[in-house]
Amino acid sequence: MNYRFYLFLFIFCFSLSAKSLVAQTIPKDELIFLTSAWKGERFEDGRPRISDDLLERAKVIGIEEAWQILNNEGYLYQYERNWKILHEDVKVVGRALTAQFMPIRPDVEKNIVDRAAKEGRKGRHLHWPINMLTKGDVYVADNKGRVGSLMGDNLGNVIYKNSGNGVVFDGFARDVDGLAEIKGFNAFVRDFAPQFLQGVVLMGLNTPITIGTAIVLPGDLVIAGRAGVVFIPAHMAELVVSTAEFIASKDRFGHEMIRKGIYKAEQVDTQWTEPIRVEYLKWLDRNPSERKISRAQLDQFMSKRTW
Repeated sequence: MNYRFYLFLFIFCFSLSAKSLVAQTIPKDELIFLTSAWKGERFEDGRPRISDDLLERAKVIGIEEAWQILNNEGYLYQYERNWKILHEDVKVVGRALTAQFMPIRPDVEKNIVDRAAKEGRKGRHLHWPINMLTKGDVYVADNKGRVGSLMGDNLGNVIYKNSGNGVVFDGFARDVDGLAEIKGFNAFVRDFAPQFLQGVVLMGLNTPITIGTAIVLPGDLVIAGRAGVVFIPAHMAELVVSTAEFIASKDRFGHEMIRKGIYKAEQVDTQWTEPIRVEYLKWLDRNPSERKISRAQLDQFMSKRTW
């Protein structure tokens, strides 16, 4: 089955049928339906609003742990690799704001541009997603790896000003030296090239898109680092982050116990015995920088074996 075709058909049909919408945004009710597992706060357009606190916590978890937890829960395709990265030591973490570009067709482009003008949308279609960004967003764009840059250093500065964050593009970027000078900004792209963007039209704005094999919905938690990019459904974000925090804490505890000769590697790297569980909870009390968990949470983590 060609899932990309059906995903495109889905987005295209809704973009044509939706009235009084800005550009090609998905209807709010449909976005809420697709993300109905999310029970928290939402943006005005219906996009899940993962809390700022959870975004901060997500900045220190590993790509590998996030992938493993999702994979164990049946989310098999939410990871994508093979990126060119502007700064390998700068992670990009935030809520996805999505855009989908397709090869240009003059009649469709005219309709889209004319409608945008009536709605008061400013700039070229390339600017519309950027103008929608808010703090904590990650601009995620699907251009199917086509040559033609989705941003240069001018737009990079605007993106960082609006979001305080970086980008993930299944496409190209230009002005690599200028982009590298934007402190705190990072870009995960298929490549860097000098060409301007041409021959495409924005067909989806804040809609479901695909990045490689991953489906990305608006509001997904994006974690991008040297190991690649993982797209975490909003309703899974708390589980993934808290479980990854436990895995990291468990490893620190285990390393200390092994160094001190209290336990052997085979004891801490398997299902824990009751004495080890009790010792771990005491260790948490002795290390206030560790995120505290209850005995019930510990038993839940241990039983899931997501680590």
